[in-house]
Amino acid sequence: MVHDYAAAIVDMQGLVRAWSKGARDLVGFTADEVVSRPARELLAEDIRADTVANLSGMVVLRHRDGSSVPLVLTGCAILDGSGERSGYVITADPPGGPETTVAGQAFQQASLPMSVFDTTQHYMRLNDAACRIMGVPEEALLGQHFPESVEDRPAHRGWLDHLRRVVATGRPVRYESFTGAPALNREHSWTTDMWPLLDVDGEVHAVGIASFDSTEQYWARQRLALLNEAAASIGTTLDVVRTAEELIELLVPRYADFASVDLLEWVFEAEGLPDIPARDVVLRRVAHGSCTKGTPEAAVHVGDSDTYSSPSPPAKALRGGRAVVRQAGEPDFVRWVAERNARAPAGSAYRVGAHSLLAAPLRARGTTLGVVVGVRISNPDDFGEDDLVLAEEVASRAAVCIDNARRFARERSTALALQNSLLPRGLPGQAAVEVAHRYLPSDSLAGIGGDWFDVIPLSGSRVALVVGDVVGHGIPSTATMGRLCTAVRTLADVDLPPDELLTHLDDLVTHLASDESGEVAELGATCLYAVYDPVSRRLNLAAAGHPAPAVLLADGSAALVEMTAGPPLGVGGLPFEATELELPEGSVLALYTDGLIEDRDRDVDHATAELCRALSAPAGTLDMLCDTVLKAVLPEEPVDDVALLLACTRALGTDQVATWDITPDPERVAAARQAATDQLTAWGLGEAAFVTELVVSELVTNAIRYGAPPIQLRLIRDRTLICEVSDGSSTSPHLRRAHAFDEGGRGLLLVAQLTHRWGSRQTGRGKTIWAEQPLPPD
Repeated sequence: MVHDYAAAIVDMQGLVRAWSKGARDLVGFTADEVVSRPARELLAEDIRADTVANLSGMVVLRHRDGSSVPLVLTGCAILDGSGERSGYVITADPPGGPETTVAGQAFQQASLPMSVFDTTQHYMRLNDAACRIMGVPEEALLGQHFPESVEDRPAHRGWLDHLRRVVATGRPVRYESFTGAPALNREHSWTTDMWPLLDVDGEVHAVGIASFDSTEQYWARQRLALLNEAAASIGTTLDVVRTAEELIELLVPRYADFASVDLLEWVFEAEGLPDIPARDVVLRRVAHGSCTKGTPEAAVHVGDSDTYSSPSPPAKALRGGRAVVRQAGEPDFVRWVAERNARAPAGSAYRVGAHSLLAAPLRARGTTLGVVVGVRISNPDDFGEDDLVLAEEVASRAAVCIDNARRFARERSTALALQNSLLPRGLPGQAAVEVAHRYLPSDSLAGIGGDWFDVIPLSGSRVALVVGDVVGHGIPSTATMGRLCTAVRTLADVDLPPDELLTHLDDLVTHLASDESGEVAELGATCLYAVYDPVSRRLNLAAAGHPAPAVLLADGSAALVEMTAGPPLGVGGLPFEATELELPEGSVLALYTDGLIEDRDRDVDHATAELCRALSAPAGTLDMLCDTVLKAVLPEEPVDDVALLLACTRALGTDQVATWDITPDPERVAAARQAATDQLTAWGLGEAAFVTELVVSELVTNAIRYGAPPIQLRLIRDRTLICEVSDGSSTSPHLRRAHAFDEGGRGLLLVAQLTHRWGSRQTGRGKTIWAEQPLPPD
């Protein structure tokens, strides 16, 4: 190919010394007209100082016909024999003109946007791809400063900073940005390489630039980042609504301009079964969000239910089990937008421009829970295949978290219902103490714990106060709590002392823990058992790994009971020690579980001191004191269940109790009967004398005949009339059916028939047989 280059030689005085045919063709002047004349006479405009310094840049020459000719000039120094500059060879190319060299053609026709900037960040060259992105021809940008050609954005400022860095350091750099361009209708991701162009002296005289459109890779990275963020940000709580809100926060505005989460009705039902109707689907709105303030696009309010027709994208996604994409113009999309607009005409304007919809089912463990819907309005890109895959993956992860929250809520509800059924609802009537209680299940992710309490009436107007805590949470812990609660009531009915009762309970827990079924393989529990006698006003208590109770005395002082707590239940092989103390009438005993005072962020000693101070605070009633204690001691967000039982002690005065020592002589039975009758008359209970005489006669006779001294008779007038006969023998009585010709054996059977209930208990000196009969009506 023959090509005439536009070239000229200019000496150091600025005079033209040579002129090529190509130069004549560009500006019209012949060699005779320009040789030996100053080169500046050819200029139509002054040359920029940076163009002179860099020996390259945009220059406007004067054509022979008077017009202006913009050219890109490049200068190259000419050296004489001594190495000194004697002039310059200057070549000229029309901007945007056809390239004649292979290298020039490769630059001009490259698919990547390429450009050249001088050291002051002015345009020197742009290829066709760069011009298409900028939206103007090359000649419109040549010589222009880069910031003047683009909007003032952080990405463009960063671009300019990297251009300057290449000039300053002489090293290539890579710059990644996400921004738009004048001729592009949306933002793109660009990976730009910038490298220095060096002259013969090794100095930077220009910067070469090549940009790669990495939008696809950028969005692939964004999708991967979204998945990673979904794993960390969705499901932070075991709450269905909050989990749905976290999904919305993840999707809007990064993935969709509007998004909603709707769940099937059965998800919220305690006994609901997975079900998707054959035709229209009823869904409940759980959460939604929008780029537009106030979420005006939402036709359904949060908490409301809506019916989705069979052709709608959400219904199709639910039934098909796969994500569904619909674009503007498609019938399903048109019907969807029209139906939404009809539902909420006031907000229909906010849906103008909606062009793409995606509905993905929320499926977990093979069960469909609901659907998440995303709509794009201001985002110009339609949902594509990659978005479809991403939506299904994010929806699947969110569905597992929602299902976990649903299962946790159901298990928590079941455990709480089971625990409420096992805890005493109305405490049994008794005169020994006045009680008030509180049970607060925690919101811990571990579930409901095994805290429990009980008030058990005992013989002789005594009462047992129990509080315990099973290790662990959830239904297994609650079930174990029920077993222990039943076991304590059974052992209390035997009327064992507190330390012996805990020993038996410890054996039971050990047996449960060794159960081969593994149901309670790691079972452990703590328990405090106390017995209060209103006659002697003495409290006998023992603990198995449980915090000591606090006592508020009548003088207003409060302190923990000094006692030795044995090992937790289930350890086995270690003894339990009982503590006994006398309580004045009106004392308040506070029994509680460790959730009240123990927390990883609190000091136990400080918490117990707060408990004692709270007990000392004035309160109108025992119930009000319960609330005062919880408010003062309990942290704002307790991590464990809390059980609190307050018992105000009462005392039976001498006018309610009568005691006689009985000489072990059968002749003294009649005297005992008479003494009991006289006491009943004094109490105004003459109507009960007949039955009481028979009971006293039989019990005293049995004690004299089969027991051992000392023998004692005691009558207690409480809510019932109690008759007790104690002796020094530890042999327990039992009922038997006498034969027709037997002379004895009918005494206890007669007592059982005549009284409300009867029984026996072991004492430190033998046993006591007791019988209760209701008081006559006033």
